[in-house]
Amino acid sequence: MSIAAPDLPPEPAAGRAGNTPADGTRSGATRTPSGRPSSSRTAPAGRALELAGAQPVPGTRSLRLAEIGGLCRAVAAEAVRERRMPGEDRLGPLATAAARAAGARVPLSAVLRACQEGLRSALDVAGTVERNHAGTAEGNHAGTGDGRDEDGLPSATDLMLELLRAVTGVVGDAYVDEDRQLAVERRAAGQALASALLSGRPGTAVARHSGLPIAPYYQVVALAAVPSGPPDEQAARGSRGVPAAVAEVLGAETPGLLAHTGGTLLLARVPGEPEFTAELLAELSAAAGSALAATAMVAAAGQVPEAAEQVHELLELARLAGRGPGLHGLDDLAMEYQLTRDGPAGRQLARLLDPLEAHPELFETARAYLRNDMNRRLTARQLFVHPNTVDYRLRRIGRLTGIDLATAAGIAQATAALLARDMDRTGRDRTGRTGDMWDEADARRG
Repeated sequence: MSIAAPDLPPEPAAGRAGNTPADGTRSGATRTPSGRPSSSRTAPAGRALELAGAQPVPGTRSLRLAEIGGLCRAVAAEAVRERRMPGEDRLGPLATAAARAAGARVPLSAVLRACQEGLRSALDVAGTVERNHAGTAEGNHAGTGDGRDEDGLPSATDLMLELLRAVTGVVGDAYVDEDRQLAVERRAAGQALASALLSGRPGTAVARHSGLPIAPYYQVVALAAVPSGPPDEQAARGSRGVPAAVAEVLGAETPGLLAHTGGTLLLARVPGEPEFTAELLAELSAAAGSALAATAMVAAAGQVPEAAEQVHELLELARLAGRGPGLHGLDDLAMEYQLTRDGPAGRQLARLLDPLEAHPELFETARAYLRNDMNRRLTARQLFVHPNTVDYRLRRIGRLTGIDLATAAGIAQATAALLARDMDRTGRDRTGRTGDMWDEADARRG
C-alpha cells in the first residue's frame, strides 16, 4: 500500500540548484559530496553584504526562511511518496540554502525552525492521508508491529522522524561551515582596514579593497586584559579572549588588531555605530571571560596612528598607577600623565629612587604603602611582615632618598617618582600596538 504524496506548494525557484542567489551570498562555491559547502574557498573582493556587516535588505530574511521551508516540504513530500529517505542529490540544495541564510545573517535558530515547520506541514498532510487508509489497512491486518506496513516499508511518522534527523544535520552543518568561513573573511577585512589606518594610510588600495567603508572619524580604543589571581587560577577559570569577545559583541568585521589579551580597536564614528562606553566595556569583559581595562579617544582617519599611541600610553599609565579594570580617560589620569612627560624634570623624578636599586624590598614596600592609601597595617598584611617592619622600611627609604613618606609632600613626590621611573623603564617608543605588546605586559606582570 502506498501513501499519497501531500499536495504542497511548488519549490521556490531561489532554492533550486544552479540558481544565483539574489542577496549577494556566495554562488558557485565548491561543494562536498554531501552537498555541504567546502571550507576551502576564497572570498571575492568587495562582498559588501557579508564583509561590511550590513544588515540584510528588507525581505531577505523572509526569502531565505521561505526557501528553507519550501525545500523541506518538497523533500518531505517526495520521501512520503517514494516511502524512502532522500538521497544526497535532494539534500544538497538544502545545504546550499542554509549557506545562503548564513550569508544573509539569518539566525540559525530561525533556520532550524523553518525546517521543522516545513517538515511538520508535510507530516500533517501525510498523517491525514495515512489515517484515511487506516480503516482499510485494519481490515486486512496491515502492519507488522514494528512501524512498517504490510509491504515492509516505514510508516510516514517513522520516515519523518528519520528525515528530521537527516535534514537538521545537513542544514546545521552547512550553516555553521558557512558562518565560520564568513567570520574568518570578515575578521580579515577588519584587520586589513585597521592595518591601513594604523599605518597612516587610510586612502590606500588595501583600505578600499577591505570591503568596509572608511569613516572620516574613529574612536580609537586600547584594550587589555587585567590579570586577577595566580596564572593557574586564571587558566582554570578559562578565557575566550578579546578577539572572540569583540566578534560576539561588535561583529567580526570590526576593524582592529587584537591578540588574546588585548590590542587596538577602531570604531567608526558614524550614525548607527556603537560608541565605546563603560557599559560596552562591561559587555566585552563578560564575553571575554576576564576583566578588561581600556582607554579611548576620537581622531580623524588620518590621525589614527597618533591617537593609538596616546591611548596605549594612557592604558599603560593606568596599569602602572594600579587603576585596574574599567574605562580610563585622560581626565582620570591627567596628573599622572603630566608628571610623566618626557623632559629634564621627568628624568630627575625617575632618578630620585635610584638609591633603592639594591633594595627591592624597599621598592615593594613603597608601592604597597602608597597603593593602600598609607595604611601600614594593611601593607604589613599584604607583605606578610609585622607593622613595625613596615615602619622601619619607610624610615630607611627616607634616609636613602630624602623622601619622607610620613608627609603629604613626600607621598606626592614618591608617587610621581615611581610613575616616572616605571614609564621610563617601559619606554615611550611604541607606535603600532598589537597583541605582542600585551604578551610582553603579561610577562612583566608575571
